[in-house]
Amino acid sequence: MITVYLAGIPAYYEGEDIEIRYGIYRNEDLLERQALLKDYKKPAVVGPFALLTILKELEDYQEEDITIIVNDPALDELMEGTSTTKNAGVLKMTNMAKDQLRKFPNAITVRDISEDSKALAKWDEILKF
Repeated sequence: MITVYLAGIPAYYEGEDIEIRYGIYRNEDLLERQALLKDYKKPAVVGPFALLTILKELEDYQEEDITIIVNDPALDELMEGTSTTKNAGVLKMTNMAKDQLRKFPNAITVRDISEDSKALAKWDEILKF
């Protein structure tokens, strides 16, 4: 089983890069850990963009069950379809992420840990660079 810890860190000023941090683990063994800088995106779309970016990185592991752990309740709502946003950019990026998810033969679970203090502490420690 593959577990991915993911964070999309927005830039609040246009022109600054956003940061995407992730750690990929197979049964507690670290496979890859990176911090990527990407071109500016509006803060509202950083979560879905980070998810889309990591899905492209996970193509090598598509035969395994994958859990993506995020600290982003808004992303969780977007992926579940319970968000009430009407922001066209956010909806477009979310649909692109969902299309990418459908390409994986096995289930991928996106889990928000924002309300679990122990899991949040672990997520924070893993993504500290």
